[in-house]
Amino acid sequence: MTQFTRRNIYLTIGFLFIIFGRFIPAPAGMEQSGMAVAGIFAGVLLLWLTVAIDWPSLLCIGALGLIHEIGFKGIIASSFGNETIIFLICTFMCTYALSETPFLNRCATYFITSPIAKRGPWSFIISFFAAVIVIGCFASPTVLFVVFLPIAEKIIEILKLKKGDKVANMIMMGLAFCVSVSAGMTPIAHVFSIMAMGFYNTATGLNIGYGQYMAFAVPVGIISTALLILVFKFILKPEVSEIRDIDVSVLKQELKPMEKKEKLILAIFCLVVALWILPSLLKNVFPVVMKINKMGTAMPPILGVILYSVITFDKKPLLNFSEGMKKGVQWSSIIMCSGTLAIGSAMTNSQIGLTKYMVSSLTPVLKDVSPILLIFVFTAWACIQTNFSSNMVTVTVVTTVAIPLVQAAGGLVSCPAIVSIIGMMSAYAFATPPAMPHIAMAIGSGWTDTGSMMKYGFIFMLVTTMITVFIGYPIAAALM
Repeated sequence: MTQFTRRNIYLTIGFLFIIFGRFIPAPAGMEQSGMAVAGIFAGVLLLWLTVAIDWPSLLCIGALGLIHEIGFKGIIASSFGNETIIFLICTFMCTYALSETPFLNRCATYFITSPIAKRGPWSFIISFFAAVIVIGCFASPTVLFVVFLPIAEKIIEILKLKKGDKVANMIMMGLAFCVSVSAGMTPIAHVFSIMAMGFYNTATGLNIGYGQYMAFAVPVGIISTALLILVFKFILKPEVSEIRDIDVSVLKQELKPMEKKEKLILAIFCLVVALWILPSLLKNVFPVVMKINKMGTAMPPILGVILYSVITFDKKPLLNFSEGMKKGVQWSSIIMCSGTLAIGSAMTNSQIGLTKYMVSSLTPVLKDVSPILLIFVFTAWACIQTNFSSNMVTVTVVTTVAIPLVQAAGGLVSCPAIVSIIGMMSAYAFATPPAMPHIAMAIGSGWTDTGSMMKYGFIFMLVTTMITVFIGYPIAAALM
């Protein structure tokens, strides 16, 4: 069967779900329009997983707009009119402005040429992974991997390693894994956690602060990275003695001193990050900062883009707006995010009745379920699915199902904590090429292979799931 034939089969099945789902009789307690939403969800999910992520998202929005209880005005307001969309566009542009400077390379070089990195082979490896984690908290995964790939290959070149060498394999796998971990540690320039927070806000009217999210996600990321190093040391067992006398000072020599333009761009980016994080952290000390929170999460990056566009250097703005829109904004992700926000809004719409039906049906079942089992199920589900499908599809599906189920559990489990965990775990993609673009890029580099990525990716999935359940959740539940 050709790829074209398979595509047509998936299209046919997807459209059948979307068109005829509304005609399937609804079970007692659910409105008929609930079946329409369920059919659209099933059809679009199939198309997302098998065909594409951009135009099916527009199809999702259009199909939901045809449902009487929702309408086009309502669905546009909850998709492109949603604050998340403009937030993402502006955040991508701010990150693009920073990535166009040598700053990310400068930070990476600083870590691997520091005195700590020179203490021994494992100190060097730890410094390299730490650089990825720290910078990745503020950069998108693909940009981060592209920045670090030539640095990793330069290290491999200096060590005169060959393809198939365990050290080279460890460096490339560790780079890919740390990129994924860093993407889950903060909502800054990372779509998945933002989407999870958006779904929670739509369903409950409540917000999860950036500071609250990072207070549990950052420790989980750090502990996970520490255990990743132990996995490499005691399971992969690379011969690291050749790293002992490695000299990477050539990377430092290639960097020019920081110029005024780079300093300006960095200062504005730091301002944006501060406006995101500080209000939720300082609200009890300085209540006045909550006024910033009330402006919404999109305000800081909008301000950042304006500043980048207004402030000039050598008679040119710090950010070329049209260039940033073309090269910096990941439009396929934006379009898909619109679709996922729309389906999430529709499925939690009180007039549709899906949430009410799920809560009433599952409350008797869940009342005797162990809270730790419920936490483990949603954590593992998000981690497993994100390693085989789109991260945004994962966060949409798992969050949309989790919110009513956790609410039906009667307070046994913290709903905002579970939602935050799902957002974080949706970024924890390690094992397979479809998981994230940089996983495929790592395998394509030739320094690692599919078998190694799957073996150590699955081991790391188990490690991160356990850390999240037994360390991450208690912290998140206490803070949210």
